[in-house]
Amino acid sequence: MSLLNNLNQNNLPKHIAIIMDGNGRWAKQQGMLRTFGHERGTRSVKTTVETCARLGIENLTLYAFSTENWNRPKLEVETLMKLLVKSLKGELKTLQENNIRLSAIGNLNLLPKSTFKELHEVMDKTKNNKRMTLTLALSYGSREELLNVVKNISDKVKNNIISIDTLDESIINQHLYTHDLPDVDLLIRTSGEHRISNFLLWQIAYAELFFTDVLWPDFTEEHLYEAIINYQKRERRFGKTSEQVNIPKT
Repeated sequence: MSLLNNLNQNNLPKHIAIIMDGNGRWAKQQGMLRTFGHERGTRSVKTTVETCARLGIENLTLYAFSTENWNRPKLEVETLMKLLVKSLKGELKTLQENNIRLSAIGNLNLLPKSTFKELHEVMDKTKNNKRMTLTLALSYGSREELLNVVKNISDKVKNNIISIDTLDESIINQHLYTHDLPDVDLLIRTSGEHRISNFLLWQIAYAELFFTDVLWPDFTEEHLYEAIINYQKRERRFGKTSEQVNIPKT
């Protein structure tokens, strides 16, 4: 019986973020090149995106390519960029049919011209879709993001655009790549690693973390259900006590 039957539809996370890890190891287990694992991993992306949209998840953010990933072998990076362009072209119809808006965060200017062009074309064509926002973290690093926030706010304080006396979390949020997204409720990482890897460090301050040994190419909708069910079993206190959280509403 599917785990879907155990899901509480009234307690779904509004924002799921996923560190899609394990493509290379999956390929190695098959005796194939790492690039084959990345290609196979696109199936899990498609399944996860469609499942989240069907469930009613409002925001899904996928860690597709980090700032550190530029240091990988040239062939692997080139393959990843070509695969991204191919996926964007191939999945536009699916995004439109499912009313999904595509967004992207990161230092996108570092992307190859063809990748940058295709990415922005798909984002433009889906900008009015309302069912779910799919955000790709590309050439993304959270420390770089936060450094840019500090620089931008400092410049505005210097030029009297922002008063240092009014500086608070909301102003920081406004200067993040994710300024139009809510904080992450559930962070999933595949492949058995228990690291955040410079991903959304500010945005996951109160996220529930779920780690699974499943390699990303093997990640199915049942694994997604498992993560959400685990999330629903947790008590989210946000610094309060259990007694405060569970006070009956009058």
